[in-house]
Amino acid sequence: MIRKGLLALIALIIILLVANRELVAYGLNQARGQLSIVFNTVKIERVLQDRTVPDSVKSKIQLVKEARRFAFDKLGLKPSKNYTTYYDQKGKVLLWNLSACEPFEFEPKSWSFPLLGSFPYKGFFDLETAKEEMKSLKAEGYDVRIRSVSGWSTLGWTKDPILSNMLNRAEGSLAELIIHELTHSTIFVKDDIRFNENLATFIGEKGAIMLLNEKYGGHSEALYTYILAEEDSQTFRDHMLRGTAKLDSLYTSIANDPDSAKATKKNNMIAAITSSIDTLHFHNTKYYRLFEKSQPNNAYFMSYMRYHSAKDSLNDILMTEYNNDLKYFIEGMKDYHN
Repeated sequence: MIRKGLLALIALIIILLVANRELVAYGLNQARGQLSIVFNTVKIERVLQDRTVPDSVKSKIQLVKEARRFAFDKLGLKPSKNYTTYYDQKGKVLLWNLSACEPFEFEPKSWSFPLLGSFPYKGFFDLETAKEEMKSLKAEGYDVRIRSVSGWSTLGWTKDPILSNMLNRAEGSLAELIIHELTHSTIFVKDDIRFNENLATFIGEKGAIMLLNEKYGGHSEALYTYILAEEDSQTFRDHMLRGTAKLDSLYTSIANDPDSAKATKKNNMIAAITSSIDTLHFHNTKYYRLFEKSQPNNAYFMSYMRYHSAKDSLNDILMTEYNNDLKYFIEGMKDYHN
């Protein structure tokens, strides 16, 4: 009886593997890519003691160490061994993010993964594989976007290393990234990526300002540089979110139109949204050139909803319910979603 039961279990496992062979292949590729990074990291102490490593790199690693301590001690994020090791990516992109969205509504394509839940994007360590999936999704009618990823959280499955390209960021941006990713490993709500990303973005930005102010002072160049960059970023985000709302209203109003007519109206509105960027004020002129080569699609606009649409409401909660105390706010978010 035991042998028959074991054979039945093996048969069931084989059937599930065959039925989900694409998911299994994807998972194996992701595991292979992640482990190749993990097995080739070095402890940051070795990097700091290496005389061949430039002081500019060492100073950024020291900032990561300070951001970790600040996140754990001052913000109450969950202590971990993340960012205690270093991986030299030699200037290369390691991971690409692929997302897709319906062409005439803001409904993202979702992928489901055992234990982790559903996600509106997939990561790829191989760009060509990502491009192949992008072609398939486009053939199905989706708006698709591929972008490079500078940092990510494995939610405790592995010890996340400092990636060398992270250190190319300005101090405030680097601190924000570390706090953002440590937020994911502290608070992660299954099947609610919009909440997870909005919360991590919000805490990352607020935490970075607090850290820079504590480390350098309220009138420091590092803090001033970060605040100016955030002002530009916020101006652009607000513009794209307003554009997203306009597109959403358009899609509702043209729901019964032929697809060809929908596409024309959609493209005209997107062109109007991007061309009106020159009416905005930015400290960094790069924003005026963002869409010189290509126009954004629904997957692009959807990303602003995923990462930035809840900032005002989260700020209201922080101010009114937690007296502008970010650590108290984080504790409340942990208690509410546990």
